[in-house]
Amino acid sequence: MIRLGVNIDHVATVRQARRTYEPDPVTAAALATLGGADGITVHLREDRRHIQDRDVQLLRQTVNTRLNLEMSTAVEIVAFALTVKPDEATLVPEKRAELTTEGGLDVIGQADVVRAATEKLKAAGIQVSLFIDADIAQVDMAMDLGADAIEFHTGTYADAKGEAQANALADLRTAAHHAVGLGLHVHMGHGLNYHNIGPVVRIPGVEELNIGHSIISRAVLVGLERAVRDMKQAMAEHFPNPKR
Repeated sequence: MIRLGVNIDHVATVRQARRTYEPDPVTAAALATLGGADGITVHLREDRRHIQDRDVQLLRQTVNTRLNLEMSTAVEIVAFALTVKPDEATLVPEKRAELTTEGGLDVIGQADVVRAATEKLKAAGIQVSLFIDADIAQVDMAMDLGADAIEFHTGTYADAKGEAQANALADLRTAAHHAVGLGLHVHMGHGLNYHNIGPVVRIPGVEELNIGHSIISRAVLVGLERAVRDMKQAMAEHFPNPKR
């Protein structure tokens, strides 16, 4: 079964709207785990718009599954990750003005910087995933840079309709097949929700989905434990059953 990493950034977004102490991302992580999350994902942005340093430190002490830290390659952020030592670090592109991550990291154009960050993180015993677009050349470079895993940006698929969506899905399938052949672990995330995950779950070789906004949005209405359980159920319904 494919793992589910629950991104709790937007719990912190609500908290930071008032600069107060609630809702608490650490409590949210515990509830998500009770709901069946296989891991917790947070993005420590350079501008600290939601998740704060202390959140990551407390999560490192309390998460008993896997802690995945999404992060830029900025020297300050890499240094922080080396002190906290998450189970996995996912290197992502980051722009101050963007509402959310707009695409994959260009590991070809930023090879030297990505390689340096990857080597430091791996030397500290942290697994490294690179968040990239479904592009064969990017996959090959990710392998060359020493990544343990790649996470494909699924935003293009999630935002598209009709033929464009079918084409985006085909790109994800082709890139995943290529990555698995190289020995890379394959994750996917961005824009995935209860309605569009089916075709992604059925892509051979996918080991993990990282989903945040859709789960947190549902949690506002039904509670976080149930929202996570509902997503796990939706994934299970689409996961290929070899016995069928």
